[in-house]
Amino acid sequence: MEKPHIAVVPSAGFTHLVPILEFSKRLLHLHPEFHITCFIPSVGSIPPSSKAYLQTLPPTITSIFLSPVTFDHLPDATTLALQIELSVNLSLPQIRQELESLCSRAKVVALVVDVFASGAMDLGKEHNLLSYMYLPQSAMLLSLYFYSSKLDEILFSKSRDPKEPIKIPGSVPIPRTDLPLPFQHLPSAGYKGFLERAKRFDVADGIFMNTFLELESEAIRTLQEEDKAKPKVYPVGPIIQMGSSGQENGVTCLTWLDKQEPKSVLYVSFGSGGTLSQDQLNELAFGLELSGQKFLWVVRAPSSVVSSAYLSAETNDPLKFLPHGFLERTKKQGFVVPDWAPQIEVLGHSSTGGFISHCGWNSVLESVVKGVPVIAWPLFAEQSLNAVMLTDDVKVALRPKVNETGLVERQEIARVVRGLMEDNQGMEIRKRMEQLKIEAANAIKEDGSSTKTLSEVATSLRGI
Repeated sequence: MEKPHIAVVPSAGFTHLVPILEFSKRLLHLHPEFHITCFIPSVGSIPPSSKAYLQTLPPTITSIFLSPVTFDHLPDATTLALQIELSVNLSLPQIRQELESLCSRAKVVALVVDVFASGAMDLGKEHNLLSYMYLPQSAMLLSLYFYSSKLDEILFSKSRDPKEPIKIPGSVPIPRTDLPLPFQHLPSAGYKGFLERAKRFDVADGIFMNTFLELESEAIRTLQEEDKAKPKVYPVGPIIQMGSSGQENGVTCLTWLDKQEPKSVLYVSFGSGGTLSQDQLNELAFGLELSGQKFLWVVRAPSSVVSSAYLSAETNDPLKFLPHGFLERTKKQGFVVPDWAPQIEVLGHSSTGGFISHCGWNSVLESVVKGVPVIAWPLFAEQSLNAVMLTDDVKVALRPKVNETGLVERQEIARVVRGLMEDNQGMEIRKRMEQLKIEAANAIKEDGSSTKTLSEVATSLRGI
């Protein structure tokens, strides 16, 4: 009997490619009767990290590389979100051709697209396919998308106090400054893009979310119950990347961790796309040193653009940007690695006791799955929203204060680091994160909430 096929379209960038393919792997693990074909867009050449990852996929996932696109005459102020969307939109003619070819030779039952690849859903409709959106982020962010048209009226209301927090159904109050970047510049191309993206959710037959009921219970219940006109939502997480890459950096830092005391090390990383300014890099270095706590720090070369590493690889040696004498002074206190570390293995190591994180959703879920409390340091995209959820809602994180120039100063860094690693407040946060770790594991067990949800969809697709 012919295997039913599911076509998948990620968007450009490692942090959006991996989640939708990990979702695909989870679906195939539970329901091996399906085959998945993934059409992969890119800007320029495929990064080595993406190539290495794709080589680990099972034979039931076929990868088709689309011709790389280039951004000619793109304005300098174009936001990262719009760049990612544009990379998919420029690839739509190729996706149409590949999808037609796939449908001519296989029984294709559904199309699943990344949130930034929503333009491809129209191609699915052309072939009468059920078309699903995959949101590799939180239910809180989806609530913001669903609420955005009403929020648009509120934000432009002259009677509203601009300092008053925003209340989104199912979520804790959100300070205006913690809304995603497009909301900080009204009106702007990024803000208009967000509103247009929000409308695209209505085209979907359903929305998969990489979250789980026990983490965002109120937001998920609100999405499921309050607006019946919206597509059905399916929380199927936590879905994270597991396993080792075997890179030298990884082996070296794990060996160093082996020599440290249990829960004594603070892991510091701002994800695969985040960078700090030179001034902020200096303050972080001095703050870690001042804290007196053990640390493992993944350092990237500084940039004035916090998302500069997202779509392009940095070639400068990042260690040369550290303050003079820092490495020598802290050689017994910390361990510094350039650009990359095996994050899921570091977070799962018995010596790791805390995590300074940019609060990208992948990193949030990895810290939850491994039970590691967080110092929330958002940089771009929806990361501030995630920081609010971690600190004010589930209360598994501390957040440093930013000064009037936008810097987190060294004394503040030292304060929150000691607060997480030494103080009673840190102990309470650790207890809550340990409980959340248990709930995350339960969600993906055979009878767990997320497993049941995913199986519900798979069963319906199997019947087509």
